[in-house]
Amino acid sequence: MALPSDSETSQDRPKPPELRGVTSPSPERASGILGWLDIFLSEPLRNAPPADLVRHRVLVASALFMLTLAALYLVSTLFSPYSPAPGIAGALYLTTLVATRKSTTIVVPAVVMLATLTAGFVGSLFSNQVNLEGGVHALTLLMPALAVYLLGPRRALLFTLSIALVMDVLHPLYITYVADLNVEGFSLSRFWVRHAMAAIAFLGIWGLCSLHSTARDAAHHSLEQALKELRGSESKLSSIIESTDDLVVALDAKGRLLVANSATRKFYRRIFGTDPELGQTLFRFSDPERIQRWENRIVQVLGGQRLRLEETYEVGDSRLVLDISIHPILAEGGQIVGMTLFGRDITGRKEAETRLGEMHRTLVDVSRQTGMAEVATGVLHNVGNTLNSVNISTTLVTDQLRRSRVTGLAKATALLRERAADLASFLTRDPQGQQLPPYLIAVSEQLVEERETMLKEMQALGQSVEHIKSIVSMQQKHARSAGAVEQVAVPQLIDEALRLHAVSFERLAIRIVRDYSDVPLIFVDRHKLLQILINLLSNARHALVDSAQEDKRLSIHVQLAPGGERLLIDVMDNGVGIASENAARLFTQGFTTKKSGHGFGLHISALAAEEMKGRLTCTSPGPGLGATFTLELPVKGEGV
Repeated sequence: MALPSDSETSQDRPKPPELRGVTSPSPERASGILGWLDIFLSEPLRNAPPADLVRHRVLVASALFMLTLAALYLVSTLFSPYSPAPGIAGALYLTTLVATRKSTTIVVPAVVMLATLTAGFVGSLFSNQVNLEGGVHALTLLMPALAVYLLGPRRALLFTLSIALVMDVLHPLYITYVADLNVEGFSLSRFWVRHAMAAIAFLGIWGLCSLHSTARDAAHHSLEQALKELRGSESKLSSIIESTDDLVVALDAKGRLLVANSATRKFYRRIFGTDPELGQTLFRFSDPERIQRWENRIVQVLGGQRLRLEETYEVGDSRLVLDISIHPILAEGGQIVGMTLFGRDITGRKEAETRLGEMHRTLVDVSRQTGMAEVATGVLHNVGNTLNSVNISTTLVTDQLRRSRVTGLAKATALLRERAADLASFLTRDPQGQQLPPYLIAVSEQLVEERETMLKEMQALGQSVEHIKSIVSMQQKHARSAGAVEQVAVPQLIDEALRLHAVSFERLAIRIVRDYSDVPLIFVDRHKLLQILINLLSNARHALVDSAQEDKRLSIHVQLAPGGERLLIDVMDNGVGIASENAARLFTQGFTTKKSGHGFGLHISALAAEEMKGRLTCTSPGPGLGATFTLELPVKGEGV
């Protein structure tokens, strides 16, 4: 029978290369009867792996047992006619115990034990003329089994064959040809058959024990391989969970701690001043309210839920915020046997979010102030243009009055007053008087013309003043409504924004095209929307001023998006356009293509659109082909 080489004892097998230099941990000193057995073992045998240690203890127990039997036999010979020689020979079992105390392997003491056992049995077999059929003795079944167990199948085979040769060949030959037997009913043929069958059974016992030993060693080897792979996987898993700064925890179904990485232990010491203990509940040092919350969460997770939450801890004067994920652990069959907990310190992120929120609020305030400044700039620009018209009209009226013939008319009336007594003679005979009627006619006609001219200029002056009043009134109205959500007629608000730029558009010969669909009133912050519109119109004006396009055109379209829930405002110009590399950065803070720009207007407008639950986008075919800015707003705004 071919036997694998690993069927020897694990004490004799060489370690694989990856395990060389790795010593097995020393087991704790056994107590009770095992502790007494370990007294007879050498240090190497006592520190052997558990499976080999059992074999060593069995060897010691067998030697002690056989020594006890020998002692009892020796005592019994004092009261019987039996020879004390077998009992005295049994003292050789002491040699086995001495060998186990001195040897580093089990081979020498096992050979001594088996040799002593065999010698005693063979000696008694050849010396006993009564029991002729020693091959069927019960001890023959024990010896090959014990040999396989102690020495392994290969060494036990040599031992078994030698004993079988002695007991089932030499002994029958001795009985047949040497011994002088006169036993009644003895059958020599039956004697040989029984010994032959015993030899087969003897080898069969060895075979069965070898098969069992080989299977056991194979199973043990597979177990060692599985444990090795398990330890490797455990090492890799441990390296993974120890390499992260996040908290990694495994709990059983009762919330007791199974695994905790170093980050968890560090956090635990920081919060509670002590290390977490395996087998204890993780939250036992928390306040009752927090413990109750965690108990409720554990119940939810054991019910199959996955939880994601934030937990805040106070550490002295500081605050620690954890982002925690809890997942159930499923066994085969889908049964939940525990849970995993992953925690990440997001204190820095929370603080950054707080600062970002403060910056956002500051930016919103600056945005509104910038919007008001934009409106005010538009107001001042248009008021300045209108004041130029007022100044022109005033100058014209002043010049007209300075050149007026009213002074000559006053002289003529003074002359008529002087000649009132002979007025008829003066007008008909005096050459100066004769010229007076045509002069008066000419003066009156000129005064009528002057009156018409001055009335026209005064009307223009009045219109300019009214325009200034309307601009100021509109600015005041929007300033009062800043931050308030109200119903707004978008086309009317666009016209008001256009009015702020009306003079500039007229002087620059920019043609305005309005295309307003029938749209409902929308709920929106009037001031934010006006701010966006003024900024878009201002950018369009700059794009058209810098363009070489002769037909400068600004088109504004208002319509509902498909579905009727969103309103679209398109501001299109045929100005300088936008390069593709600039389109992605157009709404970024600080980005501008203007020489005197600050890169703030479109960024603020985009933020204002988001605050109104809308969106501001831009498209352009390319440089020199104009651009379209689209403002998308909900018909039912925030808070509705």
